[in-house]
Amino acid sequence: MSEGSYQRLWDSSHVTLQELLDQEQPMLQPVPTREWQSFQYRLSSLYLYYLGLLRGFDTLYDQMVQPQKRRLLRRLLDSVAGRVLELKDEMVRVDMCEWHCLDHVLRDLGLTPADLEVPIPKYFLLEQSSILQERELMLAEILSRMEPVAFQEAIMSRTEAIILLQTAERARQGRLRATFIREIRREEERDRKMRESGWHRLNPNQAAITIQKVWKGYLQRKHTQYERQAEMEFIGMIPLPGPVEHESVANLRKDVRRFRQIEKEEEFQLAISKTQDALRETEGPDIKEKMKEQIRQWFIECHALTGRFPNYPDESLGGSNQIFSDKTPEQVKMELENPVQESTKKEDKNKEKEKEKKKAKEDKTKKSEADTMLKALPSKFIPLINAGHEEYKNVWKNRPDRLYPDQSFDPKALRAEKRNELEQEIRKQVDELMRQELKNLRLAVDREEERPFKAPKKKNVKKKGGKKKKEKDLTPNRSLASLFEELVVFGLLKKCKAVLLKDFVGDCLYLGSTLSLAHKLPMPSLFDVRQNMALYGVLRLGSPDIHSMAPLIRSILLVGPSGVGKKMLVNAVCTETGANLFDLSPANLQGKYPGKAGVQMLVHIVFKVARLLQPSVIWIGNAEKNFYKKVPKEEKEMDPKRIKKDLTKALRLLNPGDRVMLIGTTNQPQLAEMKGLRRTYERILFMPRPDYASRYVLWKHMLHMEKIHVTQTHLDISALARVSDGYTPGHILQAIRLVLTERRLLQLSRRPLMASEFLAHLAKLEPVYREEEASLKDWYFKTPLGMKKIEFNKDLEAEEARLAKEKKKRK
Repeated sequence: MSEGSYQRLWDSSHVTLQELLDQEQPMLQPVPTREWQSFQYRLSSLYLYYLGLLRGFDTLYDQMVQPQKRRLLRRLLDSVAGRVLELKDEMVRVDMCEWHCLDHVLRDLGLTPADLEVPIPKYFLLEQSSILQERELMLAEILSRMEPVAFQEAIMSRTEAIILLQTAERARQGRLRATFIREIRREEERDRKMRESGWHRLNPNQAAITIQKVWKGYLQRKHTQYERQAEMEFIGMIPLPGPVEHESVANLRKDVRRFRQIEKEEEFQLAISKTQDALRETEGPDIKEKMKEQIRQWFIECHALTGRFPNYPDESLGGSNQIFSDKTPEQVKMELENPVQESTKKEDKNKEKEKEKKKAKEDKTKKSEADTMLKALPSKFIPLINAGHEEYKNVWKNRPDRLYPDQSFDPKALRAEKRNELEQEIRKQVDELMRQELKNLRLAVDREEERPFKAPKKKNVKKKGGKKKKEKDLTPNRSLASLFEELVVFGLLKKCKAVLLKDFVGDCLYLGSTLSLAHKLPMPSLFDVRQNMALYGVLRLGSPDIHSMAPLIRSILLVGPSGVGKKMLVNAVCTETGANLFDLSPANLQGKYPGKAGVQMLVHIVFKVARLLQPSVIWIGNAEKNFYKKVPKEEKEMDPKRIKKDLTKALRLLNPGDRVMLIGTTNQPQLAEMKGLRRTYERILFMPRPDYASRYVLWKHMLHMEKIHVTQTHLDISALARVSDGYTPGHILQAIRLVLTERRLLQLSRRPLMASEFLAHLAKLEPVYREEEASLKDWYFKTPLGMKKIEFNKDLEAEEARLAKEKKKRK
């Protein structure tokens, strides 16, 4: 894409953004609960449109070169991502479910399932690549020191070496002799067959005709195969071979643009320092004197009107900015000369308070009606999006790019921005000087006029809520490097496997809305699980700006049968965000940091390093063991429950901006206390075995990863997807690897791959039985959110039954 195409994409994105901002205000108005479907539809459509905007802004921020535009795009990108997270929270609150059936919304809006994908901003990894490289080097250095010393090679005597060489040479000669004898025997067999068949030598003309026949037949078969492949490519039955080359060229162009971004950013930083110095030298003194004159004039006008000098605004309220924005001398005169009005205002306020109390009592009586209303909560990101959109309209819209064809910075805009910053900096200095000058004026004038001055009384504002307890630092004298090394040595800080979130393959649920209308609870697909991990894990951990303002989520619990991909998702979150991986699984903690003091120290060190080296993921495998109802005899030595209390306390101390997330995985949540799991894990994501659509995509993707082109073979993927019902992605991958050995891959040209080859290996594996999945479902619907969903469905069924009875009575 050229620069002009990126500019057009930016313009069209802001047109869409303006339409969405116009739709935001009606969402704040309450809606009756009986209209929850329309409210949910509007939320879902907003969510999908914001996902599209996020995708567009990510592309623009990744490829635009102009540094000032990129700063605005970064703010818009983070704000839109935060709004997506807020809408997801609203959808969970309305649906009372972690997954959503949006197939009908996609159909109505003319979108495809690909538009449901949550885009992961590319700057998450690109802008911290140097930090990640340093961390990997430090981790590799510590691990290399931990490796055992290599064993000394056994010294071989001269006689043993000669015998070894002789053996190898004799084996080589034997192989050559066997090959030679094999060729002689083949020739003898060929001559014998020719004599038996009465074969006679051909003359040159007959030999030439025979060769021509064979060659022409080969050419025709090759031409027919080429035409058949071209036809299949044209109708879309096999993938085109060309996009691989085009993708490499496109990636090269993108890398070139990123390199230009670095060059322009360096130029821009140099220009910023030069512009600041120039403005401070040329315009700084004039701005300072002008401010002083304005404030002195305001002093004089207030004194002339009121007979006393005004109170100087505090720095926390904006300093002298408040003088010119809020109060004029006439307003100050009215406030000081009419104390009666102030007393009447106080009486009015007291009356208003009484009215509010009466309204509160009335509201309590109408609580049932209020509970039946739905409305969206106020957004923290909409003001930021509005500000960015206004800046685009005022500064960048309709600006001709021919003024800066090389995509360098705009010096006028830079000068205006830095002038505003310089004014704020000088204003603080002027405020300090003018406060002192105001004190001197008050002393001098009050003494001359014999008018006593009473300093304004400061109101004691009581802070709501108690003081938050600060965590005690148990390791104040230790460096971060020593703590990091200790965790690596004990195996608590590990290197995650490089896995992308898109490698967690699965298809979306296409009949979810149909099942919901029939009051059936559709189970989430693997696609839904991947989307939730992108929203709850990746987007929050990837950016400090998003995490500090988005709805806070400290912990996630992944529940599902073994082999469904829980650990893979943990590694994917770490890979996509560059997060550190801490392993606090009960099996990994056995024999480490014994005693109560040891557990406290363990949790303290892990969370301290996790905060200092954020983003960080703390993983607990077999999370149910921390909250056992009854610890099994064979695990009493492990003491899996010893970390429970300290872990819960440490989680509560995580605040917005602390990009640390606890992710637990379990396949037997029934063994744990529900209360403990609910208190520790804020979000519980259920991962069922894959449905037919996900299994079909899984077989196709995993075979493609093994370089097997399904369209060019006689392999029936649909039959494999049906037969593998009950098997997890781990089972499917294991069966594929057992079948596709190196020897079998070499035989593919002669013996095509058949579906029956996988059945024998699948039969040896233990599937996930319906009883096991049903027990996991029953447990999930005992969670708070699951119970709300079941109660809500029951209420809907009862309401529909009541309406149906009323219709019958009318008839």
